[in-house]
Amino acid sequence: MQYRVKKPRLSFVGLWCAAIASCFSVSSFYACSTFANAAVRSRPNVLLVMTDDQGYGDVGIHGNPRIRTPHIDRFASQGTQLTRFYCSPVCAPTRASLMTGRYYYRTGVVHTSRGGAKMHGDEQTIAEILADAGYATGIFGKWHLGDTYPMRPQDQGFAESLVHRSGGIDQTPDKPNSYFDSLLWKNGARYTARGYCTDVCTDAAIEFIRANRSRPFFAYLATNAPHTPLQISDDYFKPYLKAGLNETTARVYGMVENIDDNFGRLLRELDRLQIRDNTLVIFLTDNGPQQPRYNGGLRGRKSWTYEGGIHVPCFVQWPKELAGGGALGQLAAHIDLLPTILDACQVELPQGLSIDGISLLEQLRGQGAAADRRLFFQCHRGLQPQRYHNAAVVTQRYKLVMSPGTFGRETLAHQAAVFELYDLSTDGGEEHRIDDAKPEIAAQLRDAYDQWFDSVRSARNFTPGWIHIGNAASPQTHLCRYQDGAFRDGVAIGWPVVVETAGEHQCKIDRGTSSAPGAIFVSWLGQTQRIPTKDGAATIRLAAGTGILDIWFAADGQERVRPENNVTVGDVILR
Repeated sequence: MQYRVKKPRLSFVGLWCAAIASCFSVSSFYACSTFANAAVRSRPNVLLVMTDDQGYGDVGIHGNPRIRTPHIDRFASQGTQLTRFYCSPVCAPTRASLMTGRYYYRTGVVHTSRGGAKMHGDEQTIAEILADAGYATGIFGKWHLGDTYPMRPQDQGFAESLVHRSGGIDQTPDKPNSYFDSLLWKNGARYTARGYCTDVCTDAAIEFIRANRSRPFFAYLATNAPHTPLQISDDYFKPYLKAGLNETTARVYGMVENIDDNFGRLLRELDRLQIRDNTLVIFLTDNGPQQPRYNGGLRGRKSWTYEGGIHVPCFVQWPKELAGGGALGQLAAHIDLLPTILDACQVELPQGLSIDGISLLEQLRGQGAAADRRLFFQCHRGLQPQRYHNAAVVTQRYKLVMSPGTFGRETLAHQAAVFELYDLSTDGGEEHRIDDAKPEIAAQLRDAYDQWFDSVRSARNFTPGWIHIGNAASPQTHLCRYQDGAFRDGVAIGWPVVVETAGEHQCKIDRGTSSAPGAIFVSWLGQTQRIPTKDGAATIRLAAGTGILDIWFAADGQERVRPENNVTVGDVILR
């Protein structure tokens, strides 16, 4: 395995001014710096807001008469509504594509947990590219692309970060936790918040915007709401309950209404600071709803590749440049936001970087023809993606759905793949199959999918990112078995790691309620160490290398016990 290490890069301004300074006098250099800084300040700010498990129907503007989202609805009606916008059917895949402009299989992300939500650290994110161009960068909320070096947000271009780990608050490794007074991580350090998580992250985003209002900034607010657990104050969800909705829907709608209130706060702050005119604001969600409820007539929900799982809200405003008040019906997706944002910010892609998305800026301006393209979606349990497994190909008119409803399976096994063709121009609810009537279209889309699958597999062969141990940027490594481990046949077998330098490490393993004497076992590079321990702590020695590191505790005279999923027992901290 070869791991491509990122090299420090000069910022856009630094490169420009360094070149000019080599040719002109000191006074000319200061003039250049002033001109360059003015050019940078004229670039738009970017505020990207993405919510978690909020479906197409979870906004009033999409015909939901029960939910209250006045700020989002007004923003959408006054801005541009992307009426054919798609994301992946689950969380981490969408986030990998959003951050890189690439299909997530190319980045090492293959799933949402069980070791599959680790994006390789050498992927170049929008935060890194914008930071190199002079932007202040901050993330607030959900990252879900790796909790260990070099995959953390602070390793991937975010100078300011306030995030929770794993895929959600109260998931391992941070258990127990709550949406109220949450355990979060601020710039890599443990941080106990005060208040409700969406309020806290919005406060942090507003503070970041205030601190950087005199320079271009990229603020990424990624709420964990309305993802489960469905925790929200009574003031928000009880009115929906009294209106006759079931408790699950009432709680979701209460969480969304709180998001709407916070979105309104963000917009008012941009107005107060007099920077909204030159701020590109994008609101979207990461996939369809987790629970059954109103979804705008779309079939399916989260994890499905029917429209209800991947067709999501996306609304855009940039008052200085975009007219607003209209809709863009061009096929678009998460992979398009990176090139669109870079285009708006007048920042070029780094040399040699290949992406899958296209810029939508000209179309948002009402110029240019819609691209004739195909979009591809797939995701299922397990770390070995299989051809035709819970997948779809979408064009401007047609859609081929493959083996729908198989997300929860790790393999299709002996089940033959199913292919369903729909004409979305007349059947947005995917009720009437036309594969028998249009076999040539189905065959064309299947062939296109085969080429795409071969292409994304060739990038990294579906290998998730590697955890690096022994790097100065991360003196402590938390190895979460459920979130970060490697699995075989559903059983955790250790962690894929790169030990950068040989040496001793202080090891502490979570034994849960067990206090029995025993030993810590360390399996690494074909060798197994046994170190007696009374409290789950030991000093271990690791040789430099790359492989699967397995560490476990076994009580004296007993066989190894493998912990259940999504518990902290078996987690290891290395220092």
